[in-house]
Amino acid sequence: MLYPKRVKHRKMQKGRSKGIARRGTEVVFGSFGLKALDTKWISSKQLESARRVLLRHFKGKGKIWIRIFPNKPVTSKGAEVGMGGGKGTVDHYVYPIRPGKVIFEVDGVSREIAKSALEEAGRKFSIEVKYIQKTS
Repeated sequence: MLYPKRVKHRKMQKGRSKGIARRGTEVVFGSFGLKALDTKWISSKQLESARRVLLRHFKGKGKIWIRIFPNKPVTSKGAEVGMGGGKGTVDHYVYPIRPGKVIFEVDGVSREIAKSALEEAGRKFSIEVKYIQKTS
């Protein structure tokens, strides 16, 4: 799955995600894409699951670009652990996505295959997404 090799700080605060994406809002590398319409955390497991759906649909053809990378650590303490004792250990990594950000780009397959594959991959996320095409 997608994990950073090295991080400057092992643990991070939650932070707040508001507003819309300013960068990465258009299809640049491929011909078709999957764009986020909500604000939420996307985990590395969700991203990997969606990537596998795309590979299964393409059957060895086409190319996939993943435009986001989960580099925000999320910590959790064990079950039945009392208050205090510090912050928990890093459990998984997420990407805080904003509306308008392109998640995947694909190329080298027909429009119908790309649309069905991206729509099925979009069901793996807990946010609303839409299929987009590159504008000329």
